Amino acid sequence: MSLIDQQTKQFIALHESDDIRQLALKTKSYPEIDMPMAIQQIAGRQIAKYKIPYWYQHEDIIYPRHLSMEQCSSEITALYKASLCKGDTLVDLTGGLGVDFSFMAKNCKQAYYVETQNELTELAKCNFNTLMLNCAEVVEDDAISFLNSFDKIADTIFIDPARRSNTGKKTVLIEDCTPNLIEIDDLLNNKSKRVIIKLSPMLDITHALTSLSNVTDVHIISVNNECKELLFVKEKSEKETQLICVNLLTHRENESFTFTKTEEVSSFVSHTDSPEKYLYEPNSSILKAGAYKSVALRYNLRKLHPNSHLYTSDSLITDFPGRKFEIKEVISPNKKEIKVNFKDTKQANIATRNYPFSVADIRKQTKLKEGGTDYIFATTLANEKKVLILCQKVLD
Repeated sequence: MSLIDQQTKQFIALHESDDIRQLALKTKSYPEIDMPMAIQQIAGRQIAKYKIPYWYQHEDIIYPRHLSMEQCSSEITALYKASLCKGDTLVDLTGGLGVDFSFMAKNCKQAYYVETQNELTELAKCNFNTLMLNCAEVVEDDAISFLNSFDKIADTIFIDPARRSNTGKKTVLIEDCTPNLIEIDDLLNNKSKRVIIKLSPMLDITHALTSLSNVTDVHIISVNNECKELLFVKEKSEKETQLICVNLLTHRENESFTFTKTEEVSSFVSHTDSPEKYLYEPNSSILKAGAYKSVALRYNLRKLHPNSHLYTSDSLITDFPGRKFEIKEVISPNKKEIKVNFKDTKQANIATRNYPFSVADIRKQTKLKEGGTDYIFATTLANEKKVLILCQKVLD
């Protein structure tokens, strides 16, 4: 791919905040500008400004088509992956746009970026030069072919297999990824000391653990309480697999909770039909990992119901990894109690947890609009009683 000419660069800088759809309609007004390239770069920079701010600071970074930008990692998750990268030699078998690679390779002496698409390898050469990644070697090849010809043992191999079928449909089964991780499991083990596999947050963790060998850690990564990705770390070890639940937060300290399946199975948790002063909801990483009992045991909490995944205590647990609420009322969902308890309430944030009716049903029943500082959890208690718990968020 040719570099962007100076006139087009100036146009990009001048129109960086413009609506790209409106710009596309004005293509004929700028005959001297490579408008398709300009629009592609403006769209890329608009996404990178918030998603990859380190790249955004470098004006000479060249961005690909929109789809690649939407699918690439964010800087916050790339930095986390970089913290897991060990040793002097890195191999990224599915380079893509190269965001993960650019952060993981920073502390390496030799880093191989492997990608099948010529458009992306040409971009990578330009961008890694801009980022001064002198350790980077760009290889246009597929993962399996590269591994078979690779005559070294990498300290870390990173792979983010494609999770779309030939028809573009998303896949979540590990055996449906490209390359098929089950088929190359031994090859990955033989060519590296450590393997980091990035997978969809929709994936069944238990199924993946039975399919892959030598998994020492599973990192369940959320950003601001939205589960984004799973990272399976493979090393030769006899230890039981740890599940590391991480919630990366942009405005305060990250949340982390680590447990094992044995700990979860053996944990005893008490259930209650009497919510106490405070209500807790674990962050999305903990819920995805299934730490339903161990989180209660670790923080000395009582669970509202085996299937509700809401917890309670009389004193505030300030370091609980999730949302914390102070309970105002516990209300039976009958017309009389709703009328009395919500007579002065106009709006509330409503969520259902193990409850037979939808949020829309509850809004219709309570006549409450969305928003405000009040929260309502519609849930089931240990005695199977259905309730609406009215509460307010405890601010960190």
